[in-house]
Amino acid sequence: MYVGRDMTELSMMSIDQWTDKELAYFHHGLQQMTPYLNVEGVTIHREIIREIEARGGLHQEATWTQGTKPHYD
Repeated sequence: MYVGRDMTELSMMSIDQWTDKELAYFHHGLQQMTPYLNVEGVTIHREIIREIEARGGLHQEATWTQGTKPHYD
């Protein structure tokens, strides 16, 4: 289960201040709803994608307890 700031709180701050987990969570959610998004939703999703790309993707170093894919839940 996602534990973090909701979209209402995040929409009031610059997207470059979002954490990688927040970007991953909302990217995944919006990606699942892509066929149903209105123009505003598509714009928000594109901004999230641009921020992920600007950060060089969503990567983390693998450890004994976690892989390289960031988990947001």
